[in-house]
Amino acid sequence: MIQLQGVSVRVPVPGAPGQGWGTRTLLDDISLDLPERRVAFIGANGSGKSTTLKLISGVMRPDEGTVGVRGKVAGLIEVGAGFHHDLPGRDNVYLNGAILGMTQEQIDERFDDIVEFSEIGEFIDTEVKFYSSGMYLRLAFAVAVHTDPDVFLVDEILAVGDEPFQRKCIAKIKELVARGKTLVVVSHDLDLVADICDRGIVMEKGRLVFDGPCDDAVAFLRGE
Repeated sequence: MIQLQGVSVRVPVPGAPGQGWGTRTLLDDISLDLPERRVAFIGANGSGKSTTLKLISGVMRPDEGTVGVRGKVAGLIEVGAGFHHDLPGRDNVYLNGAILGMTQEQIDERFDDIVEFSEIGEFIDTEVKFYSSGMYLRLAFAVAVHTDPDVFLVDEILAVGDEPFQRKCIAKIKELVARGKTLVVVSHDLDLVADICDRGIVMEKGRLVFDGPCDDAVAFLRGE
């Protein structure tokens, strides 16, 4: 269960010359209950989708309102987040796994499965600063899904992976959902979200403008 109650987020922005600083509203009084297992946030760039996901993940706090999440949260919000560029992939598996709440014993137990899923075994002892964005994604996704989260968050970044690996990730996501896990997705790929999500939430300029079945949300955004 995920709940947002009266949530607003504002950030400082520079004003006109000589007028100091103002504020920009990223989210404006958002209230949501998300009992569904598969939920998509869609909308134009700057609509507040990623900010909402960051609030759910706990990496941001609202200026007003409350955010409640029941269960263990993991996910992919930004490629490379939770990685140290000067460490090899092997060490980053342990670092990122620990950040996501895994114990060393759990990481030891799942390490081979993580590396196998990522398909970058030959580079696992290479410093990640030499990784491509696709390699980052492979390793980050592999670590995240093997934390066995109750709530799994994905923000658009599957777009940086190659198509075969995207299909593999989507299959893994569907497997998590089939096991009773909750999926929250932010994406511009409307066909993808219509395929994997039940509920669609359309956002515009920090406000919720549509909330309903995902197919209907996609049609709303497309103006159909």
